[in-house]
Amino acid sequence: KKRCALKLSWDLKEEGINIHYQTIQKIIKTEGLTRKYRTRKIRYNYVRIPLKKGELVEVDIKFVPERIGGRRYYQFTAIDCSTRWRYLKAYDDASTFSAMKFLKKLVRAADFKIRAIKTDNGSCFTNRYTGYYKSDLPFPRPHAFDKKCTENNIIHYLIDPGKPQQNSFVERSHREDQEKFYEQMRFKTFEELKYKLRLWNMEYNDTKHCGLNGLTP
Repeated sequence: KKRCALKLSWDLKEEGINIHYQTIQKIIKTEGLTRKYRTRKIRYNYVRIPLKKGELVEVDIKFVPERIGGRRYYQFTAIDCSTRWRYLKAYDDASTFSAMKFLKKLVRAADFKIRAIKTDNGSCFTNRYTGYYKSDLPFPRPHAFDKKCTENNIIHYLIDPGKPQQNSFVERSHREDQEKFYEQMRFKTFEELKYKLRLWNMEYNDTKHCGLNGLTP
């Protein structure tokens, strides 16, 4: 009879032989006596709807890994999901005011109309978990960043909490920033960081991308 290791250990114990069931498991596996299960692989056919330029831009913030002069700095990143064109700016904080300044400069820098942006649920982008949603106010109080989006006729989408993969393009670009920029560079001043970051952004936008079949952003 085919029995599991635990049942075999019980049977052997009745015969006066004490062997731990995990030891029996190893013996069964070594002798190739384990049951082989056939697993059915489910294949999904994903349909990718091509986005147009400016239809969706992902925005996120990255900590500058090393402090400069004892201070922490932040990299604001925007990447167009269609063309992979990026815009980077460094700030000395990750406040709502800096996020609004970044959005204003992004709109001016882009050579296309930005129709929608997608961010995480950071307090500089939304009050989903702060402000109105934790108060007894009868009407919602729009976040300042949402107001700035509305002024520019931009739809603001939010990813699900704890799902950074929903901002996959900007997360992937941040990994490239870490490996090809921050791990290769050192900065003595904030001005030097901003200058080198601008050069790195130009290099990125002039680099051929596999996701674009060899084209540049």
